[in-house]
Order: sequence, then structure tokens, then C-alpha cells
Amino acid sequence: MKEDIQARLSTLRKKMKEVGVQAYIIPSTDPHAGEYIPKHWEIRKWVSGFTGSAGTLVVTEEKAALWTDARYYLQGTQQLEGTGITLQKDGLSETPSITTWLTEVLQATNKVGFDGEVNTVAYIESLSQHLATKNITVEDTGNLVKGIWTDQPAIPTEKIHLQELRYAGIGADEKITRIHSFLSTQNPNGAIIITALDEIAWILNLRGNDVPYNPVFMAYLYIDNRHTILFVDENKLTDSIKAYLQENHIMVRPYAEIFTGISALPEKYVYIAGTANYKLKQALLSMGKTPVVHPSPIPPLKAEKNAIEIAGFRSAMERDGVALVKFLRWLLPAVSKGTETEISVSEKLESFRAQSPFYKGASFHTIAGYGANGAIVHYSATPTQYAHIQAKGLLLLDSGAQYVDGTTDITRTIAVGTLTEEEKRDYTLVLKGFIALSQASFIEGTCGTQLDVLARQFMWKEGINYGHGTGHGVGHYLNVHEGPHQIRMNNVPAPILAGYTVTNEPGIYRAGKHGIRTENILLAVRDRESEFGKFLRFETLTLCPIDKTPICTEMLTTEEKEWFNHYHTEVYRRLSPYLDKEECTWLKEATSAI
Repeated sequence: MKEDIQARLSTLRKKMKEVGVQAYIIPSTDPHAGEYIPKHWEIRKWVSGFTGSAGTLVVTEEKAALWTDARYYLQGTQQLEGTGITLQKDGLSETPSITTWLTEVLQATNKVGFDGEVNTVAYIESLSQHLATKNITVEDTGNLVKGIWTDQPAIPTEKIHLQELRYAGIGADEKITRIHSFLSTQNPNGAIIITALDEIAWILNLRGNDVPYNPVFMAYLYIDNRHTILFVDENKLTDSIKAYLQENHIMVRPYAEIFTGISALPEKYVYIAGTANYKLKQALLSMGKTPVVHPSPIPPLKAEKNAIEIAGFRSAMERDGVALVKFLRWLLPAVSKGTETEISVSEKLESFRAQSPFYKGASFHTIAGYGANGAIVHYSATPTQYAHIQAKGLLLLDSGAQYVDGTTDITRTIAVGTLTEEEKRDYTLVLKGFIALSQASFIEGTCGTQLDVLARQFMWKEGINYGHGTGHGVGHYLNVHEGPHQIRMNNVPAPILAGYTVTNEPGIYRAGKHGIRTENILLAVRDRESEFGKFLRFETLTLCPIDKTPICTEMLTTEEKEWFNHYHTEVYRRLSPYLDKEECTWLKEATSAI
């Protein structure tokens, strides 16, 4: 495998020489800046052998380096060893940015190549500006890996299906009208091209199967005050979807025609997000349009869940909770037999979820990390590399499901046998931060950066921290990671508003020992109004027992114990009607008071 990577890098360098560039950048995205992408665009993964979901590979004539974040430090170290690619730990003060690194290894007048279809406008324009100070230029060379990757998978052609109004709550016509309102405030004669796949799916109340875990489809959407045009492969449209689009006055054009297909339309100013691909901006210029880079108006509209979507989330959480109870009841007796692995427990959990007719698949790749593997934040067991689960230590299980009426994301860390005092103490520190954030009451306009310390405060007192964010938005039968809001240390100014969903997932990771994370999905709801303003609080949506075994109860305050017991009472009340007698008996014990 290492030899394959070295050979690919060597062939890529020959292509770079042919087109006259001294460096080439390969991101982890597709033309729509997706987090999860179709296999057709897994170019960085194929070239480097690094399988993490985030990372950027930069190849020069003599060097190669890959930048990835704290979730993948251990994984990156393991997978890049011996490939000739240096791991750059993004986020550490001593790690140079890609731009700084390029200015150090390149010379003035050198060129940096990239594929404009998979690099965003914002990234390329920033890169170009910074490199220009060293007289280094950038050039859209297209996809240099094309032809090297001889068995590259095809672009998906899966059929599109309707997200019915009884689940969506608001029709596509009303959503398009909201976009018209945005255009009227910006430029009445303007237009917008939406490139983010989850935004397109949300606007049109359509879903697809083109991207792993995210029920979206490859498309672009053009909207002005008179036209709505969906650029998509027509083979993906069933007769019923064609009729639906026609009823909503949505025209259809071939997917690739986005780069040529709006030249005849009169609107000159076209709004695109900074996450649009660079090739699209250049195509607009070539068609005589004026591209205006502006934040997409869709994320805050999509993040604010309507009453139907919220009801769907609650139903999905009950359904998911039942599957998790069945799984947890099965787990310890199965582990005691000594035959279970990280892969087998993941498959077993999915089998319980799949019993629901509402189930549409996983919302992300399940992370089942036993023992030391739990310390690899986004660990992924493979058929050739996995751990057998023994009756000792901790199993970290981070999983989620797509249901037609909601998306779930939950992490539980489970004691599968005897524990060390360090494991118990770390588990309880995580739980204390988790409870503190769950209990938050905050004034309207507060952003997640201001709330993040609630989850970290108890760890910080012990000199402990974690490198990932504390929370992210969750889509409604859409992407499990959704903006514009987040809860994290670095500044994300988007406020958390009523109707927004967000995860709560602090953790502690000790390399070579264990990983601990507890996660629920929260819903921001209105709390009270006083002379000081309007306040919000969080309602916990996720319904699943939290393992009591690792808790050092003496570390919890009376208030924390009360929250914990109240949560477990609610879990039992909501889930028990869907369980048989033996399952109810198990759940009664699992949710008994501490």
C-alpha cells in the first residue's frame, strides 16, 4: 500500500511538470464543498491513503504534506507513515499554514496548481492573495489525477425522491419565496446560484442517495424572481419527480450546463457563497455575469426547525432510543462471550435501527472505539484493523441514523468490564460538563463560542482539554452536521436561536489508554423574558440511558444528580411504552436514580 502511494505521487509529479506547476493542492471536497462526498471525488484519499474525512494534501516537486485537524492526529500518523507524506497537525501553534509552508518550499515565480471544480472561491482567492506577496501565482490546471486514477468511480446516478410535506412542514414554493425576499433586499434584478447540496434538498423538499450518510443529490439550483432552474442529471428524475418539479414551476437543465446555461438570462448580478467552487465563478464571468460573493441566506432558514420538523425529531428520537435500549441490553452479555469486535457491535446496532420502516440508513460512519482506539477521536475500524472487545475498560460508541422524520447523532461510553480510577474520574468530568451545557439558560443572541466553556470548565480545572468542537447543528433528515451555528472554542459568531438543534458532546482522550465522550442532541427553546431581555434554554431531544457504572457520584453536586435522575426518568417514560416486559425491566434498572 505504501508503495502504491509513492507511485501515485511520482506520477502526479510528472503531470505537474507537464502543465508547468511546482505544487498541486488536493482538498477533501467535491464541487459542492461537501463534508461527505461521492467516491468519484475521493481524490485526496486515493492519492494519500489517508481515510479521514477532513484533510488537504499538497504535493511539490520534492515534498508532500497533509494537513488535518485534531480528530485525526493519531490516524494520520499511522496511515501516512512510510508514504513520503508529512503529517501537518492543523490547529497547533507550531504547525505552519498551507500558505506559509508553500512560501517556504517554493521560489518566486513558481506556480501552484489546483482543480477549480473542487476548490472554493473563498479558499483560492485567499491563497492567491497571500502567495502573491512572495510572487507565487496560482493556476486552475483542472484535475491532474484524472487519467492516473484509472478505476475512478463514476458520478452517482441514484434516483431522487420527495420529502413529503407531512414531514417537511413547509412547501418548496414558500421556501423559494423566502429566497425572493433575500434577492429583493440585495438586488431586485439579481439571481442566486445555490451549490450546497443540503440547501438544495431543503429548498425543494427533495432527497437523494448520491452521498454517503447525507440524503442529498448532485445538483445546482438557480433562482431569480422569474426562474427556478435545477441543474441535475435527468436520469435521476422519476416521472413523479418530474411532475412535482413542473407543478412548482421548476425547470430542469443538465448538471454540467451550470457552467454555460444561464448566459441568455437577463440578470447580470449573480450571488454565490464563498463555498461555491472557483470554476463556477470563472464561468459566470465568461458568461458576462457579475458574480457577487455573499453568505448563503439558506443556513439560518434551514437551521430554524418548524413545528412539524420538531415533532418529527421527537418521534425519531423515541424510535432511535428503542433501538439503542435493545442494543445496550444485548451488549454486555454478548461481550462476556468474548467473540464481539468493534465491527460486530456496529453491525448489531444498525440491525436494531433497521427494524423501523422509517429508517433510511446511518447518518455517519459509526465510531466504535474500544479501549485505546476510543482515544482516536474519529476512529474507524476496518475489516483488517479492528479490536476484539474484552470484559474490561470502556467502549466509545458514536452513531446516528437517518429517519424520514429526523436525524439522530448520539455517543455513549459504556463500561464493558472493570475500570481504572482514571477512567472513572475522566468519565465523570465529561459528564459534569455535559450536564452543565444541557442546563444552560442564555440570553437571545448568544453564540456557541460563548457557551463552550460550560462543557470544558471542569476539565480545565484539572488541566484537561479536547481538540474538537462541543456541538454542531443537525439537519432534519439531512446532513448530520449543519450550520451556521456551532459550539466550539474558536469564534463562530452565528447565534443559537429558538428552533435550532445542536449537539452536546464533550470528551476526554488519553492516547494509548481510553477515549470518553457523551453526546445528546439539544433543541433551543424559549425560556423566559425579563427586563434584561429574552432568554433561551435547551430541551434534550435524545432519549437513551447514560451508563451509571463509571460515575464517581461523590464528584457530582446535588443539582447535577437531580438533572441526571430527571433525564433518566424522562427516558423511561418516553421509551417504555414501546418495549416488552423484559426490556422495560432492564431499562428500569438502567435509569434508576443515583
